[in-house]
Amino acid sequence: MSAPEIRPAVEADLPAIAAIYQQAVREGTATFELEPPDLTEMTRRYRALIDGGYPYFVAILDRSVAGYAYAGAYRPRPAYRFTVENSIYLDPSFHRRGIGSLLLERLIAECEARGFRQMIAVIGDSANAGSIGVHTRGGFKMIGTHPNVGLKFGRWLDTVMMQRDLGEGASTVPK
Repeated sequence: MSAPEIRPAVEADLPAIAAIYQQAVREGTATFELEPPDLTEMTRRYRALIDGGYPYFVAILDRSVAGYAYAGAYRPRPAYRFTVENSIYLDPSFHRRGIGSLLLERLIAECEARGFRQMIAVIGDSANAGSIGVHTRGGFKMIGTHPNVGLKFGRWLDTVMMQRDLGEGASTVPK
């Protein structure tokens, strides 16, 4: 298998990104959305992240979008401005090929370059071993679990909270 190309997402990637996310909403527990957003909504979300100064990447393999990752604001309050929350989604046909780890690695590097200091992963479903593993390998530490906070497909789901330092982390105060 050739290595995927990790590059910034562009609007032409959005139909494939939307299809990946729509499938995740319909079939999975990584996201707690219940209705798949349409392309218009996915475009609005993409533009809000890009306009907000956040990174958004795609992995291209065999001329297809194999997955995508982005970082966004962790919370809207100004004191959180140096903390981002990441999201990674893969086309299921590209699972278990290291693509999630490559996307996360690139996302971490870009967030560090932009001056962010902490990255939070809010992982839907404590049974999501793939995402927990990718984040653990990416240097994240488990910081907690919120048990039974989501209801999807007729069952209660946890969220797993993981975190890692970016750059100097909390060892210094940004200028």
